[in-house]
Amino acid sequence: QVQLVESGGGLVQAGGSLRLSCAASGLTGMRIAMGWFRQAPGKEREFVAAGRWPGGSPSYAESVKGRFTISRDSAKNTVYLQMSSLKPEDTAVYYCAAGLTTILSMMSNPGGYNYWGQGTQVTVSS
Repeated sequence: QVQLVESGGGLVQAGGSLRLSCAASGLTGMRIAMGWFRQAPGKEREFVAAGRWPGGSPSYAESVKGRFTISRDSAKNTVYLQMSSLKPEDTAVYYCAAGLTTILSMMSNPGGYNYWGQGTQVTVSS
């Protein structure tokens, strides 16, 4: 059974940093796509960052490029989202997602993923 558990959210001042973690179980040995999405109140879920392991290149939303970094520790089966220079508009619930058959064109689309975590709140104060 696949399970994704996010952690690391919290309250931070603008300009600060946070690192989100997504611990995945049930996906060992597979080539998978892992993504981070976020959803602010009253808005649709939007793409933040994604990668495919092993061997893929990460991709980022324009709004976070240069500030956020997605990475994976294969030994721990954990994906991270390092967030720096945070802005109040980054405030949202952040979700981790995993896809077993995600094609390249669907990496930034929530519909391209099979499994989702429960989400972790990130609040950036001005």
